[in-house]
Amino acid sequence: MNKKYRIGVDVGGTNVKIALVDTNGNIVYSNSIPTRAEMGFEYTISSIKQAVSDLMKETKTSKDVIEGIGFGFPGQIDCTNGIVRLLPNIPGWVNVPIAKIMQDEFQIPTKVDNDVRCAALGELNYGAGKGCQNLICITIGTGIGSGLIINGKIVRGADNAAGEIGHIKLNMSDESPICGCGDTGCLEAYASGPAIVALAEEYIKGGKSTKYRELANPDITPYVVAEAAKQGDAVAKRIFAIIGRYIGIGLASVVNLLNPEKIIIGGGVADAGDIIIKPIEKALKDRAMPISGSSVQIVPAQLGNTAGVIGASLLIDN
Repeated sequence: MNKKYRIGVDVGGTNVKIALVDTNGNIVYSNSIPTRAEMGFEYTISSIKQAVSDLMKETKTSKDVIEGIGFGFPGQIDCTNGIVRLLPNIPGWVNVPIAKIMQDEFQIPTKVDNDVRCAALGELNYGAGKGCQNLICITIGTGIGSGLIINGKIVRGADNAAGEIGHIKLNMSDESPICGCGDTGCLEAYASGPAIVALAEEYIKGGKSTKYRELANPDITPYVVAEAAKQGDAVAKRIFAIIGRYIGIGLASVVNLLNPEKIIIGGGVADAGDIIIKPIEKALKDRAMPISGSSVQIVPAQLGNTAGVIGASLLIDN
């Protein structure tokens, strides 16, 4: 009997990752192509079709042994109908029926979901969430997204919009920071990558010198602030303590509501490791209800930048 495979596609603002994944979650072949968002969605789709054809040619794989194609996109998805509703950071993708387009091209079943849900599926099956039934996978980068797994199943909600942890409210005042969603007081406005940069820049406005000011090349980024913290810079460490506390307080509400076994933390900001995870852990344990708070583990994501393609390849069963 022929061995079976799936294809996972992880679409980002800069690059599209494409991988052939076996049924044990191993990547057999992978490639990356530029998204070229400025050229419009038709151009990106055409490039993806070509990349999938190349993958099948180079691995000598026929469509008979490919069980499905899965796509992860950073935005709002109609999973039921395989339509990309809107991608906030990739212009032009509005109500694009990507599943039908790919099925018509390759005659292979195709499913589509949000990229963070795909990462959660990858981590659940082959990463930090193996053996769990209830987990939350959050990514902290430009925004804060999450994938929720309850009783071993991905949670999508009534309109495929579940998991917007970044928009949990931390503050009732209209004077609190404005979020990208247009509301005020959201966790994302307090604790995403841009919030780290804003705190760092605020400190040096007074002319004070910090390690991250020296490391900036030329801009201050979350990575630069994390590097400064790792090198012992007191201000950078304090910034991560503040950001981690906000995230921990936000997650306390989620833990009280869902009682997960694990919270898996990924995304660019999470690369700071214990510098961010320890303050998250402390605030969460301080603020969550005792039973839920004591039973949850906070762990870093294990699959890194392969979580998206591995998770997307699993969509056909989920």
